[in-house]
Amino acid sequence: MEDALLDIVVTINSYLSNYVLIILLIGAGLYFTIRTRFVQIRCFGEGWKRVFGGFSLFGKKEKSGMSSFQALTTAIAAQVGTGNIVGACGAILIGGPGAIFWMWLIAFLGMATNYAEAVLAQKTRLVDPDGIVHGGPVYYIKTAFRGKFGTFLAGFFAVAIILALGFMGCMVQSNSIASTCETAFGIPAWVWGLGVVLIAGYVFLGGVGRLAVVTEKIVPIMAIVYLVAGLIVLFSNLPATGEAFALIFSCAFNPQAEVGGVTFGIIAALAQGAKRGLFSNEAGMGSTPHAHAQANVKNPHEQGTVALIGVFVDTFVVVTITALVVISILYTGDGALAQGMYEGIDKTNMAQLAFGTVFGTTGGNVFVAVCLLFFAFSTIISWNLFAKINVEYLFGKKAVPVFTIIALVFIFMGSLLSNDLVWELADMFNQLMVLPNVIGLIALGGGVAACAKTAGKSWGKIEGKLEKEHAEGTDSNADRPNWQA
Repeated sequence: MEDALLDIVVTINSYLSNYVLIILLIGAGLYFTIRTRFVQIRCFGEGWKRVFGGFSLFGKKEKSGMSSFQALTTAIAAQVGTGNIVGACGAILIGGPGAIFWMWLIAFLGMATNYAEAVLAQKTRLVDPDGIVHGGPVYYIKTAFRGKFGTFLAGFFAVAIILALGFMGCMVQSNSIASTCETAFGIPAWVWGLGVVLIAGYVFLGGVGRLAVVTEKIVPIMAIVYLVAGLIVLFSNLPATGEAFALIFSCAFNPQAEVGGVTFGIIAALAQGAKRGLFSNEAGMGSTPHAHAQANVKNPHEQGTVALIGVFVDTFVVVTITALVVISILYTGDGALAQGMYEGIDKTNMAQLAFGTVFGTTGGNVFVAVCLLFFAFSTIISWNLFAKINVEYLFGKKAVPVFTIIALVFIFMGSLLSNDLVWELADMFNQLMVLPNVIGLIALGGGVAACAKTAGKSWGKIEGKLEKEHAEGTDSNADRPNWQA
């Protein structure tokens, strides 16, 4: 039964990732890169200034929403997860080293897309009288399309994200935690699954405030530790690092690139780069806007520039470190995969084997397991928040406790099920999320372009239209208190 389901899901994913996803991600990225006049380059320095200006491991709990830095760390917590280690390794194993080049390209374009997502999430968010902030794609989709079509698209997105992140995605994270930690420490996977459930449940019950406090501490530390360890491996084998870079570019454009007796084509590299790039940096997927909507900033542009830094850190820093370590150790010289010795090597243990060449087998296993534990756990708690916002949108506040219980069950189940099936299901629902999200983004592209052009000082024609509708009471959000047009 499981094998039959896996075959069906793989078939669906092949069409989505090989055609639909590539067109949508690259198309949306190019569209917003051009419309915003390369905001990811123009405002790159501004984004870093805002990040370091708000940097804190001990930020105060906000009365409503989060600080800009807390919103960023919550977004990065969602972005930096198993996709940065297991996902990147899977992309290399299936698509070859060239898949990393396409992940870079997707991320560069995705920085502009993520800017648009954050801007729109800020502009269309709702604030209840009690200070609770609601924001995300469902709100800008309904702003873009009035009537039944907008309601359908928003509802489709909400259902997809609940399944993708609230259930299937969290299964992927707990599955990776359990499998790597079992390898490293010899403790059964179900024990790790139970532990994750208990700690995650504690964070879930604390709401947005507790989540923000946790992510602002975990994310900076885990990123720095992983970066330092990766640099140690690369500098200990410096000549191979140069070869790894060369392989990434040669395999990205060579129709018949052969490494270790296996031929990797451009289509396979591009498809894996797009699919794993989406799962890694999440630009265009519609997940991180939920975090950026929570930020307390002066104008949407500010959070947009912060958002694009999140994509950069995720892919150009963390994924690149993983890729260079794995490729330089396993794909160059006398590396196992360079010699065609694939037996016993898969996406879940590639990073452990690579780090183990410098830190020792046990050290490599433990290091990657601990990093993945923090990466994946931070993703679980962020994704739960994003899904929860959509549960409340569809079913109201009373449904949230029920959702939380079901989500915890899925997290535990993830530690027990087949790795391949869990990943494929997560990929399918992630890709389905992209469809309504990108449609909504493109529809409001003019407003995003105006915001990027004027650095947030004006929302252009879109702002005037929304404010007029709100004043007349003709917009679909007019019944919401404190609606921010």
